[in-house]
Amino acid sequence: MRRLVVCAAGLALAVGLVACGESEQVVVYKQGKYSGKPDGKPWDNEPLAGAKWTKGDKVSWEAEIKQRNQSQNEYKRIDQ
Repeated sequence: MRRLVVCAAGLALAVGLVACGESEQVVVYKQGKYSGKPDGKPWDNEPLAGAKWTKGDKVSWEAEIKQRNQSQNEYKRIDQ
């Protein structure tokens, strides 16, 4: 029984120490240095299923966005 109490106390101590050891989770900005990954252009991504634009082609990507915006326009969809 005493062994169980000692094990439980040791486990509680270990859990308590782990909970107090939280590390910093935000990126610290260093003056003049960018810490994150570089952003890519949206037309350099792979097209999703059903998209008709080609990877790396800005003009076809813009045309696809323009067509998608027109299809989501409620005034055009109901013909008013």
